[in-house]
Amino acid sequence: MRDKLLETIEIIRPALQADGGDIVVKDVNEETGVVSVELVGACGTCPISTQTMKAGIERILRDRVEGVTEVIAV
Repeated sequence: MRDKLLETIEIIRPALQADGGDIVVKDVNEETGVVSVELVGACGTCPISTQTMKAGIERILRDRVEGVTEVIAV
């Protein structure tokens, strides 16, 4: 799961970087499917980062990576 997750993050990353931000994977719990990430740069202080996290990043990861159940910001 971790390898597919990291591949998918690399697909998402350019969109975040285009807005001056980035994403860092902090932890992957393969038993529960919970992925902990940190949004950095402009994404870390953006007022709609919660929406980006749930409607964007979490949706994409759940669709593309088998076993991902939730993405949380740390």
